[in-house]
Amino acid sequence: MGPDVEAHRWVLSPMAYNLASMTVQVRSFAKINLGLRIGAVRGDGFHELLTVYQTLALHDVIRVSVGRGSGIEIRCEDPRVPKDESNTCYRMVEKAVRALKAKGRVVVEIEKRLPVQGGMGGASSNAVAALLGLERGLKKILPVAERLRIAAEVGSDLPLFLIGGTVLGVGRGEQVYPLEDLPAMACVVVTPEVGVSTPKAFAEWDRKPVVLSAREVVAVPAQDFSSHPNKLTAADSSDRMVELGRGLAAWLSESYSGAPSIRRKQRGRAENPLLALVRTGIQNDFEQVVFPEYPELSEGKKAVERAGAKYASLSGSGSTLYGLFASKEAARAAAEKLRKQGWAAQSTVSLPRREYWRRVFAG
Repeated sequence: MGPDVEAHRWVLSPMAYNLASMTVQVRSFAKINLGLRIGAVRGDGFHELLTVYQTLALHDVIRVSVGRGSGIEIRCEDPRVPKDESNTCYRMVEKAVRALKAKGRVVVEIEKRLPVQGGMGGASSNAVAALLGLERGLKKILPVAERLRIAAEVGSDLPLFLIGGTVLGVGRGEQVYPLEDLPAMACVVVTPEVGVSTPKAFAEWDRKPVVLSAREVVAVPAQDFSSHPNKLTAADSSDRMVELGRGLAAWLSESYSGAPSIRRKQRGRAENPLLALVRTGIQNDFEQVVFPEYPELSEGKKAVERAGAKYASLSGSGSTLYGLFASKEAARAAAEKLRKQGWAAQSTVSLPRREYWRRVFAG
């Protein structure tokens, strides 16, 4: 059963939108990036991206009510969250109300538990949760294609939360494709008290000098360094995107075919496929520009690795760091160790697609 069907098992019935309001509570889950490659700048000003998103059990809580009147109100106790038209929930609800031809006053209450500007997709996830809550409150559902279109208009990270689980992201990140629903994996998330601006991180990336390998330097004529710098940047970005693409293709081929290499035994147990993915050499390009600007994030990654992570990385443009662990027990022990060292750390698990949709409206 697909995620859209699982997400909407309620009975549709007519509703008079001027009656007393009904509050719908929705869990707004976090994501991490399992590798992220930044490509060349596109004609629309965005960069080409290639990444694998993975939803986590950590979440905010969104409450949506539709009652008498008109307009949209955003409520949140966190002063860092905008309450005006710039809020992603506001923009999502505004577009959805228009598309649904609905009437009424929509109030969206955001209970923040995820970091703001943390690279975990909190604002994007909030917006998708607001859409799901609005649909349930109105007892009207947008077609899947319309949902994805609206989500992509509001922001690049939004469409992934309409799928959940392990998701391939391409384009500027908004073109999303569901990957195999992998088993949950233990994870530790570290949230330093710094906010990283994604636009600024991209700007730093664009200013970063291109570092060519020895093979590439030999292959490029000397005069090209001065006369065609942009060509070098584009070629370097393209090569690196292809490199990650090949690694992902190999991982997908083994994962979907059930090849023995994915199911290598470790201490008598089959290896989690997510570990096989990170062993393809995936990296987050943002680390190259964010770590020099925020040395504490580089130190945080090293601390997660020292705590026993099988793989550690920055999520998105940061500032959240995460580590994947062999077991929940190992993750809990690592989180406790990191907290004693002064890091804001918590253990959690990755959230497969089926579990993602089961929990969205739970509780």
